[in-house]
This record gives sequence, structure tokens and C-alpha cells, in this order.
Amino acid sequence: MADVSHIAPEALENPVTDVCLSCICEASSGCDASLRCNGDVCGMFRITWAYWADAGKPVQQGDSPDSQNAYANCANEPYCAARTVQGYMRKFGQDCNGDGTIDCFDHAIIHKLGGYNCKNQVPIVYQSKVDECIQRKAIEYGAARQ
Repeated sequence: MADVSHIAPEALENPVTDVCLSCICEASSGCDASLRCNGDVCGMFRITWAYWADAGKPVQQGDSPDSQNAYANCANEPYCAARTVQGYMRKFGQDCNGDGTIDCFDHAIIHKLGGYNCKNQVPIVYQSKVDECIQRKAIEYGAARQ
């Protein structure tokens, strides 16, 4: 087990920043909150049942992880879907691109390719959407701090 004592507890609890979540969402679906289940993916993060299960089967308040609609209810609801991404990254977060840090680029790759395939080639359209979003948000954030 890696020594994580130097990492702030909230970083372990929610490893993906809000900015990164929004960029993963943009790259996955354009962050279209009207998206529901289509084939084997649900919601604006395009979450599969296996991804949701690996994330710890988060549910909306009052729902049970064992209920038939728990997965779709969560994946189709933006906040529950974001908690699903956080849970998945807590389990699978790793340095996919070999730059020595686990950051948004890694989280975006893991989201798209899965926790066991993140060293594989990322679809260029998805990667460019993530990169563009992160650059845009950095500029917006930088401008807001002036």
C-alpha cells in the first residue's frame, strides 16, 4: 500500500476536482443533463452498470443499492453520477500517462478507458475535449483570481 499520509483527507475522499468533473462531463456528453440511459450507458457521464458497481453502488437518498432502478436513478442524476465518478477514482486512481502525478488527465483517461486499461490509447476526440476544457477552465480560474 502506498504511503498517502501526506495527502489531505479530502483529496482521498474526493480525488477528482470540480473542474475536472465538469471537463469529464463535457468530454463524455457535452454535459447534457437531459441524457438518460442509452444502450449500456446512462446519464451525462455515460456511466455503465459495471462502473457504477465498481464505484461502490452509490444511490440517491432513500434508494437501496439493491433496488432494480438504483443504477439508472443514480447515473441519470448529476450529483449522484459525480459521486459515482469519485468512488471509481478512489478505487482506480493511478498515474496513467507516467508523468509522476495523478491529476485530471489521469482521471479523464480512467473514466473513458476503465481502471485496468488506462495505459491504452485514448480516443483523440475525447482527449482533445478534455484538454481544451482544462485549458479553458485554467484561464477562467486565473482570470477570476486577478
